Amino acid sequence: MSSSRRSRQASSSSRISDDQITDLISKLRQSIPEIRQNRRSSTVSASKVLQETCNYIRNLNKEANDLSDRLSQLLETIDPNSPQAAIIRSLINE
Repeated sequence: MSSSRRSRQASSSSRISDDQITDLISKLRQSIPEIRQNRRSSTVSASKVLQETCNYIRNLNKEANDLSDRLSQLLETIDPNSPQAAIIRSLINE
């Protein structure tokens, strides 16, 4: 059996069904605030849902990085042996 035939068989057995895709898109619609706030969220296209999901994840990642930077700056201003410093270090390392 050729390798391309094997890879096609492997990918077809792990394919997600159209119903599963529809269900996942619906769950994303309910999870992403920018879409959920839209009164016509059920009419938003799947591609728009995926775009908004990517934007939302990028924004969350940026916010997490910004918070980590702020915590690092705060850590520099307090006694490194204090209980607060231990809490901040645990938050940064999570």
